[in-house]
Amino acid sequence: MKIQFKVIAIILCLSFFALPIYANDKAKKIDELLNKYHEYSQLNGSVLVAENGKVVYKKGFGFANFEWEISNQPDTKFRLASVTKQFTAMLVLQLVEEGKLKLEGKLFDYLPYYRKDVGEQVTIHQLLNHTSGIPSYTGLPGFMQNEIRNFYPVEEFVKKFCSGDLEFEPGTKFAYNNSGYFLLGAVIESLTSETYEDLLSEKIFEPLNMLNSGYDRHQPIIKNRAAGYNKTLVAFQNAPFLEMMTPFAAGSLYSTVEDLYLWDQALYTDKLISKETKEKMFTPYLGKYGYGWVIDSFPMEGKEKGATLISHNGGIHGFNTRIARFVDDQHLIVILRNSPGASINQITRNIAAILYDQPVEPLKKPGAEAVAKKMLNADIQSGLELYKDIKENRSDEYNLSEGSFNRVGYQLINLKKLPEAIEMFKINVAANPQSANTYDSLAEAYMVNDETALALKYYNKTLEMIPNDPSLNEQRKEGLKKSAMAKLQELQKLAQKE
Repeated sequence: MKIQFKVIAIILCLSFFALPIYANDKAKKIDELLNKYHEYSQLNGSVLVAENGKVVYKKGFGFANFEWEISNQPDTKFRLASVTKQFTAMLVLQLVEEGKLKLEGKLFDYLPYYRKDVGEQVTIHQLLNHTSGIPSYTGLPGFMQNEIRNFYPVEEFVKKFCSGDLEFEPGTKFAYNNSGYFLLGAVIESLTSETYEDLLSEKIFEPLNMLNSGYDRHQPIIKNRAAGYNKTLVAFQNAPFLEMMTPFAAGSLYSTVEDLYLWDQALYTDKLISKETKEKMFTPYLGKYGYGWVIDSFPMEGKEKGATLISHNGGIHGFNTRIARFVDDQHLIVILRNSPGASINQITRNIAAILYDQPVEPLKKPGAEAVAKKMLNADIQSGLELYKDIKENRSDEYNLSEGSFNRVGYQLINLKKLPEAIEMFKINVAANPQSANTYDSLAEAYMVNDETALALKYYNKTLEMIPNDPSLNEQRKEGLKKSAMAKLQELQKLAQKE
């Protein structure tokens, strides 16, 4: 009997120590993966990973401030961009539970200064899940170039930028829309007579002890706030100024990876809203979008059903963010970055692969950057020869993705290196002949370089390729088509003058 008891005790002891070793083994693999991303200049920010509801990894990479070489840490504060939308959705749902708002209520009922003909057609539900048909202000011609730095009070902004004619019948299509969430913020303030900022603090941040989260503004001194940067082929640069009243309830919050863990954990409870209301929040409607969240799955080899994934990305001047909740197992991945890098979705997939014992996508060096730098440091022909060598002999070592070449091509345009940009886009067209976007980018480079005939040729080619491009959803097809047609009209006017 004593021997049996000792054996059981030993087994229990070994089991006790095996759990942290198992977690630490995964944390070690995650650390090795993320260090490699950082080594390749593809990760500058902070990351937190939780497994079964417990934090197993958190770490900062690179600098929160490059000028003072202040390192990113788990408590560094980053702009969240569109990750803000889930907090706006939560405030709306709290007002629904308080009886102050109905999901099927009309926008005009709660925002009397909004245009009546549109406001009487659009519901709160449709604003929450991007099916309203109201044009997104970030897609308005010239907005990002001319208005993004300017301050407007909420009502004036709504009337000036969020009151366009409907693009489609409300409820019939999904079209990601920043105007919808700006309008929700306006509704929240109109119903409560409080500011969006104060309500967030009162109803979400303080109850959850999220003391390192808030509404980002340029003027206040915010301790541990990261600066945002753009990355060029030659250096990091300060991101352009952005008036933070412009994103408002669609994208103006800041937080830390640690505070977003508190947020994630609260969503497994009924502390903020009831279980029934949360089910509405996490129901996938058109476009797999719920209320402030994308509801999808993480596919796994050897399993018919993937892990349920509830997530959202954000992007704003100098910042790139993602929160990914694997709710079947209470896993969490939070990535907050203050400069561009590798695909944030790819980083998330690789971390998730480690958590689920799945194959990790091999991490490769940035091939487009290597080719472009060769062009800049030597000449275009040397860069083309390097590309040929990489493609034929070292494709397992370098990433040659369409997106990376497209991104680097635009970096070259910004550097006024137009011949080099054109060659990068030509490489992309040759490598991805079915992609309408590659032709569009090449056309834009020719247009900037005043080569009107070639720009016309490739914008027409873009329009030809759009209908059969399998990588584009309907919203992206429509946006690309509208943009290409506008550029064609502009070019045709120039051609007539010539």
